[in-house]
Amino acid sequence: MTSAPSGRPPRQYEICVRGHLGETLRSAFPALRAQRRGTDTVLTGTLPDQAALYGVLAEIEALGLELLEVRRLTPDPPDRTKRAHAHGTGSPR
Repeated sequence: MTSAPSGRPPRQYEICVRGHLGETLRSAFPALRAQRRGTDTVLTGTLPDQAALYGVLAEIEALGLELLEVRRLTPDPPDRTKRAHAHGTGSPR
């Protein structure tokens, strides 16, 4: 697995926007795969870091699309989850 510049592994995201995106709008998101889900579009893909995610969200805003949901699909690395439980600092996501 390739690490992002921050040293963290890339994360997979699912971003849902209102409506069906045509080919022109889909081309604004070359790193993401677009699928229709009911009356909306779900963009899915791996982004190298949080800055890339913010770039996608900024593009959604610039195109006047309505953002419905953003979900991170990649779980935290196992060693990080174990440390959190050992120190009582959190639960896995």
